[in-house]
Amino acid sequence: MDALEKIKLTSLNAPFEAAEDAGRLQNCAATPIELDQLKARFPVTRAHLPNGQTIPLLKTMQTSLCERDCYYCCFRAGRDTPRANLTPDELASAVVRLTRAGVAKGLFLSSGLAGNGVRAQDKLIATAEILRGKYHYREYIHLKIMPGAEKAQVFRAMQLADRVSINLEGPNEASLSRLAPHKSFFTELLQPLKMIEDIRRSEPPHLAWNGTWPSSCTQFVVGAVGETDLDLLQTTAQLRDRFRIARAYYSNFSPVSQTPFENLPPANPWRQHRLYQAFFLLRNYAFDFEDLPFSLQGNLSLEKDPKLLWAESHLTHAPVEVNTADYTQLMRVPGIGAVSAHKIISARKYGKIQDVRLLAKMGIPSTRAAPFILLDGRRPPYQPELF
Repeated sequence: MDALEKIKLTSLNAPFEAAEDAGRLQNCAATPIELDQLKARFPVTRAHLPNGQTIPLLKTMQTSLCERDCYYCCFRAGRDTPRANLTPDELASAVVRLTRAGVAKGLFLSSGLAGNGVRAQDKLIATAEILRGKYHYREYIHLKIMPGAEKAQVFRAMQLADRVSINLEGPNEASLSRLAPHKSFFTELLQPLKMIEDIRRSEPPHLAWNGTWPSSCTQFVVGAVGETDLDLLQTTAQLRDRFRIARAYYSNFSPVSQTPFENLPPANPWRQHRLYQAFFLLRNYAFDFEDLPFSLQGNLSLEKDPKLLWAESHLTHAPVEVNTADYTQLMRVPGIGAVSAHKIISARKYGKIQDVRLLAKMGIPSTRAAPFILLDGRRPPYQPELF
């Protein structure tokens, strides 16, 4: 089986039909139309990098063989599904071919646990070493840290990657035990996140491939085992504080046939959306965990975004004066983000802002911001939303 054909069986975006295109990719002879077809057939995702750029990212696995039986996973042990295993040389060569063909410009590499975490991690590292060393691959690499990986392996992965991650899956040990009964929350998953931060703090960054230690992130499965939004975001806030994770990903549960969870309902997509909104409030808007508006049941509203709910509780009767507020205060106003907050502060150098139309020219939706601001001491007119 050709390496490119194997990739469709180890894809994190399965199913794909890649095998028939292997010959053309080997010769890098794809026309623009063919290139679009190839991208549609491979596990390529438009990924947002930490610097704000987006790239076509190949998302795949070293192997889809796995000895673990996580209840939600399509690759769980014992499930009847086609599987494949790629050697480090095979996978590195395929990545280079896809890159030269213009199909992908970066790699997200994970793996099933075939053997144990240490063995799986060795193969991920070997693939990255071949890419960086043999092929002088300078593109973005995101490497997964396997459950139970040793600190020396974590260190080597960090030398080779632009981002590293390990999926906690659940926000605490109790949730994880219901999702993946044979994984250890503290020793297998949380401990490697601590190792990553310890290395960043103790080792000089010039030891990394590009002179900068990689960022780190994690992922949670949302909506399968009764965890609350409060559980998820409290753990997220703690991980940001203790281990400086750059991102938490919230993956909506979707039932997979031939798994113990196949008859559970899928999670509401709005829940995932609200979790991301809350995360960005914590990361980019100087909100504290205590600021997040949870219901008595510990969940975010599905109907309104958390920033708007916070503003309705805190700013309706204490609006922000746009002409004197600092950057952090402006960022609390719905409709005002980082770019528009800086525009407001720059515009104030030339005089007071007294007309809501000037805010609109800055890209600020007046219907969202107007109920919570003052313009030179006066509330701007606005039309309340009916629905």
